[in-house]
Amino acid sequence: MSDPKGYTVGWICALLVEYIAAQELLDEEHEKPSFVSPHDDNDYTLGKMGEHKVVIAVLPDGEYGTASAANVATNMLNSFHNIRIGLMVGIGGGVPSESHDIRLGDVVVSASRDNGGGVFQYDFGKSTQDQCFHYMRFLNQPPTTLRTAMAGIQALYKRKGHQLQGTVDSILDKNSRLRGEYQRPPHDTDKLFKAEVIHGLGDCGLSCADDPSKLVLRCERAKDEDNPTIHYGLIASGNQLMKDALIRDRLAAEKNVLCFEMEAAGLMNTFPCLVIRGICDYSDSHKNKRWQGYAAMVAAAYTKDLIQRIPLNRIEAEERISDLIAS
Repeated sequence: MSDPKGYTVGWICALLVEYIAAQELLDEEHEKPSFVSPHDDNDYTLGKMGEHKVVIAVLPDGEYGTASAANVATNMLNSFHNIRIGLMVGIGGGVPSESHDIRLGDVVVSASRDNGGGVFQYDFGKSTQDQCFHYMRFLNQPPTTLRTAMAGIQALYKRKGHQLQGTVDSILDKNSRLRGEYQRPPHDTDKLFKAEVIHGLGDCGLSCADDPSKLVLRCERAKDEDNPTIHYGLIASGNQLMKDALIRDRLAAEKNVLCFEMEAAGLMNTFPCLVIRGICDYSDSHKNKRWQGYAAMVAAAYTKDLIQRIPLNRIEAEERISDLIAS
């Protein structure tokens, strides 16, 4: 059995598809913990990524949103007292715009903008017909060690590119049973619909995509561009799944949002963490699960690159998250 005291990186997933991807990125997989808090009903996977001991947890099957994520994080901190680095890794809905060429399979990383945190919560106000929203900006940020590593990996990728696709391919070569769900889908399945086009009944590929006038035309990425591309900026979190492109674009224009998801806002006050999301849809009505596996895998691959950039002694020198919250 594994001693919980040895684990310093806490990694939370919302969905099974994300949990499997995270497990596949471990260099070593360890035995279950020798002890957990009496009221902790989380499922854990323990292991190593590079030098670092990592504990991974997933939300209960069928549970989503901020409250469930907060409960999982609290349980993790009660059982693994020495966690210094918090991560929320998985899939999310992208927000493509003229400023940000976000495509399916890209990765969005929460990053501070305008002296605030990288995550804000949005909720419908009292007048939902008028699409009024309340906003709450979280000032809690990941530790300096993690943010410094983010700057370093941005420079590395800018100079030399990344090997995320190679990492995913290597995993699928070793575990072919995952290939059908986790390999990169064909390029022609990445379709961005105009905001006013709403998906009706039937299969989206048949009822929507057969009409080119409904699509936003985009050039293929150049050979010298990273594909997938890593984007850094604001992530919007709420308890309702974002599937309205008009509201998506409105919030993006107001807040310069790059991604929508459903769990991070539940973590920021009790589990300050970096949020990393692989893009599996465009936060509109044209949703399907085709890109979820690949998006989860490439987000996990980026996270491993980031973790491995941090020296072990730097993480050990950070304040424990449980102490940080208590103070």
